[in-house]
Amino acid sequence: MTFTSDSENVDSLSKNGITHILSVYNNAKPVLKDMTYLCIHAADASSQNLSQHFKECISFIHECRLNGGACLVHCLAGVSRSTTMVVAYLMTVTNYGWEDCLSSVKAVRSFVGPNYGFQQQLQEFQMKQVSEYRSWLQASHQPSPFKEQEQVEALLTLYAEQQQKEQAHRGDPAWMNQASGVYPLPYNAYGSDSKS
Repeated sequence: MTFTSDSENVDSLSKNGITHILSVYNNAKPVLKDMTYLCIHAADASSQNLSQHFKECISFIHECRLNGGACLVHCLAGVSRSTTMVVAYLMTVTNYGWEDCLSSVKAVRSFVGPNYGFQQQLQEFQMKQVSEYRSWLQASHQPSPFKEQEQVEALLTLYAEQQQKEQAHRGDPAWMNQASGVYPLPYNAYGSDSKS
């Protein structure tokens, strides 16, 4: 997961074995001829409906991995849109909810954070669709050999340790919640009844 300029660095992509690129930003388009792309045109705006693309993106990432490839997911800054897609993927391949999946991503990329609208979409995905997506993924793809559940669990342990160190460093117990970048939202916090 990264920002746009890294997605065009041929040496870095080759070094990391990247075979597929999921680009999520306004003017997303294929750039390198030897890569397999999925381009999602989306703004980093709370009103942007990213959840309509979850299934396509989850399938793209999963098929890439099952076929021995590596997928780079990026947006312009590598903070909000790409993070939202990775979190939706992790929610689908594990039994974790959106906040835990986001925390696991933060363990390796501390500055990520979906905007409020994307957080709401992840929450709605968790409440209304993720079980269906998990069943769909299991029925339509071969079993995953990657042990994602254990990997996310290990990242959550790492994230908790990082937060404890930061809290001790700052000496402010309230800081831990502020630093996470996750803003607890009651279900349907924005009053949206839309199915978009």
